[in-house]
Amino acid sequence: QVQLVESGGGLVQPGGSLRLSCTASGSIFSSNVMGWFRQAPGKEREFVAGITRSGVNTPYADSVKGRFTISRDNGKNTVYLQMTSLKPEDTAVYYCAGRRNVYISVSVATTGYDYWGQGTQVTVSS
Repeated sequence: QVQLVESGGGLVQPGGSLRLSCTASGSIFSSNVMGWFRQAPGKEREFVAGITRSGVNTPYADSVKGRFTISRDNGKNTVYLQMTSLKPEDTAVYYCAGRRNVYISVSVATTGYDYWGQGTQVTVSS
């Protein structure tokens, strides 16, 4: 079993930056493909970025490509989402997610993930 705890959300002005962190416990973190999702009010939860076990493959949603960067530190059991050039439409609750260690690729579907954090609010507003 994997437990995930996100941190780093907050209020930021348009054009600003934030870094989200997600720390995992309860399993061998380096064996899990990880992802970030977000959910805005009244909308479905959507894929933002994912990262494979080694960190070599990092697919992104088109809406964040070139602005967000996902990374991981397996020694610290932590995955990060560096967000820059933030826009009001990035406002959402951001969730960290993990796949069971039988999987080696990133999934863009919420159903592809077995472990979820509680979410952290990101608000982009002037």
